[in-house]
Amino acid sequence: MRSFSRVLALASMVGALSLAQPAPAGAACLGFSGTADGMNQQTAVSRSQNAVTEAISEYKSQKRLGAPSLSPMHAKPQPYWRDSVRSELFVKPDIVTSQIYTVCWKGVVSPFVCTSGSKACW
Repeated sequence: MRSFSRVLALASMVGALSLAQPAPAGAACLGFSGTADGMNQQTAVSRSQNAVTEAISEYKSQKRLGAPSLSPMHAKPQPYWRDSVRSELFVKPDIVTSQIYTVCWKGVVSPFVCTSGSKACW
């Protein structure tokens, strides 16, 4: 639940920045991101990507929008227990699909934490 509420807060902040990026004429775009942890990298990646997908789905439903065009967006890492993530803590390589960009790092409490981002245009 913590990652979902963080997704909604970040969506509104990143949304304003995403509107300035190139998009198809007449398209309105929002950035969505989600952070999640896990005992292994695969779990943290899956949870953070699911948080982004769920946030987009909920936003689409609330606004009664059709299917968006999705593209990967490099979101700022949102660590739970520190202000920022030192470069040596990042786990490389970043995971980039056609729709989501994910960065992971070694966590303080959990072994892995990941933030995923996606830009949705309607």
